Amino acid sequence: MNKADIHDILDGHKPLGGVNVARVMDVLILLSAIAIALETMPELPDHLRGLLFNFEVLLLVIFAAEYVLRLVTSPRPLRYAFSFWGLVDFLAFAPAMALLTPQWQVVRAFRLLRLVRLLKLFRGSHAMERLVVAFRQVRGELLIFGIIAALMLYVSAVGIYIFEHEAQPEVFSSIPNSLWWAVASFTTVGYGDMFPITAGGRIFTTFVLFIGLGVIAVPSAIITTALLESETNIQRRLREAREEAANEINNSAQDTKGD
Repeated sequence: MNKADIHDILDGHKPLGGVNVARVMDVLILLSAIAIALETMPELPDHLRGLLFNFEVLLLVIFAAEYVLRLVTSPRPLRYAFSFWGLVDFLAFAPAMALLTPQWQVVRAFRLLRLVRLLKLFRGSHAMERLVVAFRQVRGELLIFGIIAALMLYVSAVGIYIFEHEAQPEVFSSIPNSLWWAVASFTTVGYGDMFPITAGGRIFTTFVLFIGLGVIAVPSAIITTALLESETNIQRRLREAREEAANEINNSAQDTKGD
């Protein structure tokens, strides 16, 4: 078995003893997500908590072995290690290693990092590849819009602070504190912990809510347009390939008749 065979087995292109390794890994990833949720239950019996810990150790070994195999079978190991999927594969087991040490078990950040494993479910997905291509096509537009959205958030925080600080000094105590209200308003969530009570603040909030709809709609429209263009390009290339193949067949048939 050469490196290419190992790589195909890990990607699910070739079975190992009749078993699709990639699908098995997908099941383990889903089970790990369930385990992460269960271990947060305070009423969970100690013996079940111990089983979850042992399962986490097993996952650590499996994901670490997968990472090492992908690293040694990659034509360019260093490039793989610092690629998106290389970092995802590394983070699939590295945070769990830290959690095995008692002094690090209380660090919640390491627990949350294990959720990076869920990204592995999208490896090899054609839909994900199209989405990545679409993002690359419009990353400039998204960057500009992101900067504009950040400026609008800041202006909204300043505006609501000016209108509401005097009336609610304990709620809108500062501009940084008002940013939470701006984010909640832009996303149209409106948690209700911060809301205007002055006439000027309410009028200003109305404008901010309308702007917030655009903040959500514009990037969605940009990405949707890029996806449609990407799909159109793919269909055009497939059509051209079919036409080229048909022309080659016709030319071969004509050459045969001429002979």
